[in-house]
Amino acid sequence: MTTTSAEPDASLTPQAVTEVLATDEFSQYLLYTKSEMFPVLRGLIEHVSQITMMFNEGRNMVLTSLVSCDDTGLVLEFGASMDMNRKALKAEKLFCVSQLDKVKIQFILRGVDQIEDGGQPAFHASLPDSLLRLQRREFYRLVTPMAQPLKCRIRVPEADGSSVPIDVQIADISGGGVLLVGLPLNLPLETDMELSGCSIELPEVGSIATSLRLHSLTESVSRSGIRARRAGCEFVNLSGPMARLIQRYIMKIERERKARESGMG
Repeated sequence: MTTTSAEPDASLTPQAVTEVLATDEFSQYLLYTKSEMFPVLRGLIEHVSQITMMFNEGRNMVLTSLVSCDDTGLVLEFGASMDMNRKALKAEKLFCVSQLDKVKIQFILRGVDQIEDGGQPAFHASLPDSLLRLQRREFYRLVTPMAQPLKCRIRVPEADGSSVPIDVQIADISGGGVLLVGLPLNLPLETDMELSGCSIELPEVGSIATSLRLHSLTESVSRSGIRARRAGCEFVNLSGPMARLIQRYIMKIERERKARESGMG
């Protein structure tokens, strides 16, 4: 087994990882169950993603990669330095940071043991209690499939204080918001307006209940000459369970696309 010799991100520190993992602001991006964590961990394996494993309050680190994961835990490659590997084996807590499709992945291991994997020394660790899939400003935006159009039911306020429900097509979706298209020009919408009581049905995954804040409004013209508006919207105080449903939907659609592209679908 070999470990990449690329330099780690100098901005990564155990303190930064701890703060992110413990901050309520990012709690909605934490994955707790095996069904949620395993697709991410397997993605790290398939992409041979480099993992920076830090310990001893950031004084030491090992560059490694994930070899396998199952119910018994994780197997990771030994690093290039046997001295650092020995120090890692004595550490009670190891902070792991990686990236998958430009999305930062972070988790904490409560100690590692030495095993043999394919005749080579390797680390074994219990599954982490949680895994952070942090997108923040670089949210991965999924272009929704035309074969399964995604709709958002918004409630447009009326002059008398009531609201009217309208189903609008979603062009793309991420953990941060949606792009709505085909909005009638006569809808009384303005930037920074907040729409409460919105809902999105994610096929085979579940329903999202949220509020949306309009960040941008632009006019568009279809090929048939129909004028409409597009609205870039941000989720407002999206709960952790709702965010995890969106992540699950995005991963499901991406798996289906990759299967079709590889001729397996």
